[in-house]
Amino acid sequence: MTDSLQPQFAEVLTLIQTAQQKVFAATNQELIKLYWSIGKYISVAFAHAKRDRLASREWGQKTIEQLAAFIQAQEPGIRGFEKRNLYRMRQFYETYPNSEIVSSLLTQISWTHHTILMSRCKTEDERLFYLQLTVTDRYSTRELDRQINSGIFERTRLADAKLPQTNHPKPLIGVFRDSYVLDFLNLPPNHSENDLKTALVACLRDFILELGRDFTFLGQEYRLQVGNSDLAIDLLFFHRELQSLVAFELKVDKFQPEYLGQLEFYLEALDRDIKKPHENPSIGVLLCRDKDDEVVEYALSRSISRSISPTVVAEYEIKLIPKEVLRRKLNEFYELLAGN
Repeated sequence: MTDSLQPQFAEVLTLIQTAQQKVFAATNQELIKLYWSIGKYISVAFAHAKRDRLASREWGQKTIEQLAAFIQAQEPGIRGFEKRNLYRMRQFYETYPNSEIVSSLLTQISWTHHTILMSRCKTEDERLFYLQLTVTDRYSTRELDRQINSGIFERTRLADAKLPQTNHPKPLIGVFRDSYVLDFLNLPPNHSENDLKTALVACLRDFILELGRDFTFLGQEYRLQVGNSDLAIDLLFFHRELQSLVAFELKVDKFQPEYLGQLEFYLEALDRDIKKPHENPSIGVLLCRDKDDEVVEYALSRSISRSISPTVVAEYEIKLIPKEVLRRKLNEFYELLAGN
């Protein structure tokens, strides 16, 4: 094969790969619809059996086991219709009884994704959150499992509830977290800011998964020059949906109000010298080892009035946070809001 033919052969390969992806997506859509339809049939039959004595004799507790055996006997080579999976199909229908959502959203992810969502999520709100996130960010099953383990639902809801009012042209709801779980860095308890920064850049793919797929990395120690002073932003990203530069400043100790001054200065420099005319004002994220929410609220209330460029203060953990702790914190915060 000559080198001149490689680009043309690559085009043919791209056509094959694109067609394969379309075939897989179409097959998955039909499979999810089939599982939902079977689940509906079983659920309706059981509901009818509860109301009708004659029907209840036929659709009892062992019926699904008999159905699985019948399918296996009739189609020995077919897989996926074992008793356990038939129960999941029934659960699938009863979880999403609205047929409209099946065609619009549920068919965009695999059956394995759905079994994870049904078994791991405790509430409808949590399940729909992860469902939408899986579709938009195209999570693999491994990535979805990791995000549920890290409690990204609770951490996002906490951040949304605590997010101060800003003058930013686009809402920041759902974009930032109250805390970031960086367990993939394998950092020791006593680490420096340089250790943290270096590890984040080395594990950039996992860090962007934790942040969200709309974040694009622009650089570490991003250089700014103001007058005769050379400045460096720890990590600089761009968020595609918000159309904003996002500056991350890293602190390995507890939040201090004076940390905001430095970050606000960076945002001002970004907005004046780096931001393009069509982009929205820059956003700052101060990532600390720990924070006192009341101190953060006081500090942010003064800085927000100064500029349209908002600042988010979050903390990071180097180990997974137990989900029961996150749920308790979220419930306590909702109770506090209700009391006010």
